[in-house]
Amino acid sequence: MRLKDILDRIKLPFRQEKELYSSLYNVMGFYPHDISYYKVALTHKSTGKRNEKGRPLNNERLEFLGDAMLDAAVGHIVFEHFPGKREGFLTNTRSKLVSRESLGKLADEIGLTELVQSSGQSRSHNSYMAGNAFEALVGAIYLDQGYAAVMRFMKKRILEQMVNIDKVAYKEVNFKSKLIEWTQKNRVHMDFSMLKQEKDKQGSPIFGFQVMIEGVEGGSGQGYSKKEAQQQASKETLQRLRREPQFIDAIFQAKSERTKMEEEPTMAAPNLEQEKTDFIIEHAEVAGSSGSSEYSEYSEYSEYSDYSENSDHSDHSENSDYSDHSDHSENSDEFDLSDITHQPEELSREDIIAAAEAAAFAEEKP
Repeated sequence: MRLKDILDRIKLPFRQEKELYSSLYNVMGFYPHDISYYKVALTHKSTGKRNEKGRPLNNERLEFLGDAMLDAAVGHIVFEHFPGKREGFLTNTRSKLVSRESLGKLADEIGLTELVQSSGQSRSHNSYMAGNAFEALVGAIYLDQGYAAVMRFMKKRILEQMVNIDKVAYKEVNFKSKLIEWTQKNRVHMDFSMLKQEKDKQGSPIFGFQVMIEGVEGGSGQGYSKKEAQQQASKETLQRLRREPQFIDAIFQAKSERTKMEEEPTMAAPNLEQEKTDFIIEHAEVAGSSGSSEYSEYSEYSEYSDYSENSDHSDHSENSDYSDHSDHSENSDEFDLSDITHQPEELSREDIIAAAEAAAFAEEKP
């Protein structure tokens, strides 16, 4: 190997580190003191890296530390920016500024996302990776240069240059509308169940509501108005939907059980075989049919099953159920077997049936 190649290999790590120093300066606005903190902050767990002791080497621990530092620094800045505002307002404003979505957008804007080392698949599927890296970067800044550096970075580099605090603070996020939109998109039932309605020591009304989705208990909230309480309940429910897969599973399991109960019973398919053979004349039809066009009249076959063999024909001929058969035969489209009811008694049962078949098929001819 040539001497030049050896020197280039030695210089390569220094060149890469120099590039990292330059990139971090563009991101933070100042140079690091100890670059090792920032290298860890930019290492996602998907890389599978380990230290000399074999332990995982990634930014999760720095993410934990940075989250705490962000709450402190942003809370401090918001406290100074809004003198006289109540605790609830300050907390809500800080929450908006340090949400994962907000931090992810900031990471993209300052170029931090491009520096994160991760597997390609993890980068495409992890929507929180950029926001987590931002928290880890703040943790690295705190370990490297202290709380004052964190305050300077968040106040001068981030909030003053990239975020309109007033716009963020006074913009109301309609969590209820977002939740309703989600339930409609997924076709699940949702309502708000009132938990309480009372008054505090000063006589101000207090309301409590809980979200119910497909009968599954969601988030709850309270406030000095129904709107405020439902907003808080909706916000908590949305957070659970994002963080608790088992909560979503319970909702769709309940939906599945409900839809099964609401399904209408299907009608039985028609018996085609029966339709093919319904022209066959049954023995009971031979003896008892009156020629009526209504099939319901044939349900009494059993009452007349012995007519041709044991009954007196003259007696039945006087019965009103068997009168005027000739009139029926002129107007009915059904088989008219009335003409065989007055056959001589000496005809056998087989002769009667044969006569009925002949009469029926004779009517079908044009």
